[in-house]
Amino acid sequence: MVDIRSLTDDFYINMNLNTEMDLPSGRETVLHFFELVRKRYPKMRNFYARDRNEFVLEEDKDGGSYRWTSVEPKRILSGHVNPSSFEEAVEQHCFVLDQVPYTLSISPLDCESLNAMYGFDFTYSGNHNQLVAEALGLPPALERMVQGNENRIIGFEPSIQCSLDDDCRTQFRLSIETRTSAYHVRTNEFPEEQLSVYLTVRRFGSLDESDSYVSAFRQLHEQALMLLETHVVGNILEPLKQAITIR
Repeated sequence: MVDIRSLTDDFYINMNLNTEMDLPSGRETVLHFFELVRKRYPKMRNFYARDRNEFVLEEDKDGGSYRWTSVEPKRILSGHVNPSSFEEAVEQHCFVLDQVPYTLSISPLDCESLNAMYGFDFTYSGNHNQLVAEALGLPPALERMVQGNENRIIGFEPSIQCSLDDDCRTQFRLSIETRTSAYHVRTNEFPEEQLSVYLTVRRFGSLDESDSYVSAFRQLHEQALMLLETHVVGNILEPLKQAITIR
């Protein structure tokens, strides 16, 4: 697969574990979890409480590449912005998932959903919606509706969601988020903003008896890689990069 760093301005891989029950929020329990993470990744030394019972540990963001993880009342998150490789980020998320059954008492039964999210940002000063329409094309049923008004599209954020198995427990969602408003189009003043592409592969429900959170996440990652290699890179990311480059 092509080097993602050559296509986008920023990319990131996040893990999101949602639980059915509230997570422990005691001082000793939460700090013990974060101390284990910091021991593995010593540069993750910025610890703070964001909101009530929401705690974050992260690296300095100055270098452009950084790790972070957080604990919320019913959610564990882990993220890596601009990793040197996919596996570098996956290794981090698997380490976090390997700790949570013991440090935060998260049983395999307690899984509401487990997500692997891949985000890709393009910095672009112009009409994001028009760019997406030109780079990816409009469905034939919609194309005729904008004829003559192609330069004034103020909303086009295509997304699709599909099941990856027969019982719909594993799904993927591909979505594009634009940040151009009607005001920008009306005034013809377009600030430099990030156009984002998100691929999320999600597994719902408790884990099977033979599974662990680590094995379940690695399976999601393999499914995401297949989607990226066969569909997303060539049909979404490369056309967007090319459209931005020639403008």
